[in-house]
Amino acid sequence: MSDLPVTIYTPESPLRRPATLARQMLGDLVRSRELAWRLFVRDTSAQYRQSILGYIWIFIPPLVSSLPFIFLNTQGLVKINDTPIPYGAYAIIGTTIWQAFVDALNAPLRTVTLARPMLTRINLPREALLLSALAQVGLGFVVRLALLIIVLAWFHIIPPITAALFPLGITSLVLFGFLIGVLLTPLGLLYSDVQYAVPVATTFLMLLTPVLYPVPESGLAHTIAKLNPLTPLVVVTRDWLTIGNTTHTTGFIVVTVFATALLLVGWVIFRVAMPHLIARIGN
Repeated sequence: MSDLPVTIYTPESPLRRPATLARQMLGDLVRSRELAWRLFVRDTSAQYRQSILGYIWIFIPPLVSSLPFIFLNTQGLVKINDTPIPYGAYAIIGTTIWQAFVDALNAPLRTVTLARPMLTRINLPREALLLSALAQVGLGFVVRLALLIIVLAWFHIIPPITAALFPLGITSLVLFGFLIGVLLTPLGLLYSDVQYAVPVATTFLMLLTPVLYPVPESGLAHTIAKLNPLTPLVVVTRDWLTIGNTTHTTGFIVVTVFATALLLVGWVIFRVAMPHLIARIGN
């Protein structure tokens, strides 16, 4: 660990010298790649080492979220408006896309929590934790691509040429989720309530987002969906993969730009807050 960058803490806030702070952040980001890879391998192995089903657990969340709605819709107990593709495919693809957002939201706090004992003993670049978290999100989605391929083949859906933009849609969802996760991490280190609240909040948020149903045409549900920044990300990403044409491109671009800019702000907050939090949890 001798080649790791040395961080010196001083009473002066690093925000007073933004140019110096930016250089340090970028430098640590580059230098922490090898450590990030080691943390990624360690955490991934630990996560599935004692699991009977192993990586199958990656497929379970989107299936558990979508299959009840598919059953209720086929039984006529829940009426879903007409969808541009068979509802089974619409729901599973939607929840698979949504899971990328949920994984990105949970990843920063989970990774930092696992590294908590190490953080109190070793001075390491915090960016390694963020890179490791992103790598875990990427692995989860790459594995779930197999599920998407099976669904497309099962329902005889031929992806349009816009499917080439599908990775861009997933990237935008991951950026948005990671932004929220990075902002929640400092608070989550101090209060375990955050870890308990996040699953409840994401489940409720999914029901307010057109993941399992099309965007309502009128009423309160239409207003909520229209104001929900996740709506264009989910809708456009699914449309690119399945039907090609979409009506939410402008919203997608706006949300993506804002999420990218705010993620940089979140990174600064994470960087500045972590030394104080580590000192507090280490006592």
